[in-house]
Amino acid sequence: MCYSLATDRVSKEENILERIDTLLQTDIDQGLLPGASVLVARRSKILYFKTFGMQDKQAGIPMATDTIFRLYSMTKPIIGVAVMILHEEGRLSLGQPVAKLLPEFAETRVGVVGKDAATGEATLSLEPVSRRMTVHHLLTHTAGLSYRFNAPKPFKEPMKQAKIADRDRTLADMTLKLSKLPLVHQPGTAWHDGWSYDVLGRVIEVVADAPPDQFLAERIFRPLGMVDTGFYVPQDKLERLAKQDPEAEKKRPLLDVATRPNLLLGGGGLVSTITDYARFAQMLLNGGSLDRVRILSSKTVAYMTADHLGPLANRGDWQYFPGPGYGYGLGVGVRLTAGMSREIGTLGDYYWGGSAGTYFWVDPKEELVAVIMYQSRTQRARYRPLIRSLVYRAMVD
Repeated sequence: MCYSLATDRVSKEENILERIDTLLQTDIDQGLLPGASVLVARRSKILYFKTFGMQDKQAGIPMATDTIFRLYSMTKPIIGVAVMILHEEGRLSLGQPVAKLLPEFAETRVGVVGKDAATGEATLSLEPVSRRMTVHHLLTHTAGLSYRFNAPKPFKEPMKQAKIADRDRTLADMTLKLSKLPLVHQPGTAWHDGWSYDVLGRVIEVVADAPPDQFLAERIFRPLGMVDTGFYVPQDKLERLAKQDPEAEKKRPLLDVATRPNLLLGGGGLVSTITDYARFAQMLLNGGSLDRVRILSSKTVAYMTADHLGPLANRGDWQYFPGPGYGYGLGVGVRLTAGMSREIGTLGDYYWGGSAGTYFWVDPKEELVAVIMYQSRTQRARYRPLIRSLVYRAMVD
C-alpha cells in the first residue's frame, strides 16, 4: 500500500478539519505559540497537512512543510523499533539480563527511601535487586531507571553529581555512570519514565557493533525515506530548524542540535520533520512495512503496540505519563478502555509525545495516523486533546 503525499480531497472531512486552522491561528495571533504543523492521514492518504505561524519568530521565517523539529521523547518509539529489529534477527532476546550485554549493571542496587527519626529528613538506603533487569524492563520503562526531574527527592542530588546528560561523554561513559546510581524501584514492579531508552541506545551500539545513528540510518531512516531524521541538523539544513519563543528560549533553552553530539540519546536526541515521522508512523500502522519496504514483521508490531504493563497500568499520579485509560507497550502508550482517558480515541490506539511539543498517534481500527509538531514546552499538553477531538469529529465513511 503506497503512502501518498498528495492530499485526498474529501469535502466534509476537510471542512471539519479546517477548525484546526482556527484553533492554531488564534493561539498564534495571541502569542501562545510561535508556529505549528499538523498532518492527518487515513487509509494511506493525507487528508490534512498544514503549517501555521513562524518556524523562527525572531528571524521572521515562516513554518514550512519541511521544518525540522526536536523530537525529545518521540525518539523512544524509533529506538524501540531498532531494538525489535535486533530481536527479530536473533541478536538479542527481550528476557536477556542487561548485565549480560552491559556488565556495568551487574552490581546495580535499589534505593529505599526512609525517614531519619531524629530530623524527619528523608534518607536513602540500598538493597540488592530482587530480580535482574532485562531488556524487556528497559523497553517497558519498568527497569527502575529515572530522570532527575521525576525522581524521589533523595535520589536527585546523586543524579545531579553524576552529570548523566553531559553531551561530551559517550554512551559507554553514560551507562557506566548510570549503573553506579541506585534504581528508584525494583525491576518489573512499576512504570517510571527515565534513562531506559538511552541505555537501549548503548545496547544497540554493543549488539550491532555500530553507533546508534549509523544503525538507525541504515535500518530505518534510509529504507523509509526519512531523509531529515537524525541526532543533529547538518549545517546546510540549519535554516529549517524550528525555534521556540525567544523569551522561552532564554528561560529554558532547547537541545542544541547544530552539531553531532558524542552522547547519542536514545530517549530524546533525534530531530525530524513531520513528513518523515508520518512515514515512520504509517509503517507501524501498515504492520511494519511501507512502500514495499519491510522494517518489522506484522506480529512484532502487534506485540510492540500491545499493553505490557497489566496491573501496573493506570497509576493515578502525575508521573504515569501514558495517562488514565492507557497502558504501555514498547515505546508507546496503548489505549486499554473506551473511557477513563481525558482524550477521545479508540481501543488499541497508541501514541507518544515529546517535551517540546511533538506528538503522534496511530489508530489501527480507523486506519489513522496523525502527527503534530511545534516547539513549546509551556503549551505541549494543550493541543493534543483538542486536535484529537477535531480529527475524530471529522471522520466520515
